[in-house]
Amino acid sequence: MPDERKSWLRRRVEGGLVKGLTRAYSTVQVNPDKFLLQLRTAHRLPISGYHGVFSLDVGELDVVAEEIIRSGMKVAAVEGAGFGLGGLITIVPDLGILSAITMRTIQKLSLVYGFQFNTDAEIAELWIAAASAAGVDVGRELLEKEVVNKFVPKVIQRIAASASGEIVEKWAGRVIPLLSSAIGAALNYWFVRAWGQRAKAHFRQRYLQVRQKAEQAIAVPPPPHRLPAPKA
Repeated sequence: MPDERKSWLRRRVEGGLVKGLTRAYSTVQVNPDKFLLQLRTAHRLPISGYHGVFSLDVGELDVVAEEIIRSGMKVAAVEGAGFGLGGLITIVPDLGILSAITMRTIQKLSLVYGFQFNTDAEIAELWIAAASAAGVDVGRELLEKEVVNKFVPKVIQRIAASASGEIVEKWAGRVIPLLSSAIGAALNYWFVRAWGQRAKAHFRQRYLQVRQKAEQAIAVPPPPHRLPAPKA
């Protein structure tokens, strides 16, 4: 593909990612209460709340996380097959829906490992995980300098700028009319799989850190109680 064509396509992809992720930030939310019920019934996790996952073996959570990723991959593949019929013309709406599917997958993975997103700090942490899934290190210094409603748009811009180059290299095949549907399905499937696995690794590491701190706190005995010295 000529450099000029790549440049045009990259701008389209980057713009599509920014729009899709921005829309996902403002409108796409997994309901934690409903998802907790799903974890208890469909995935048979013996928990009454998200704090309960920290008493489970990480292997149990890994199994659920893999199922969540596979489900997102299947939905993304179906969506990609449909939009892929339009070739490059439908790349922006495709990226919008794909962004929503990916962010919902990341939100579910966050909940699987016990991390909710009710506060500004938790929302910021969710987008740090999304950046990690895109291979972007946003750094804690940016979070410390910004409130969440300014932090998230900057993270989205970095994610889009980084991911657009990788996507363009793979999505260029959508210019082939007869193969565009199959290519669209395969690429969306790959996209959610790659981001899902990276997000899983991020939350899994945080989970293990929380468990380790809790176990260390239990292992440290409280200081001995000293009786007051007798008065002379």
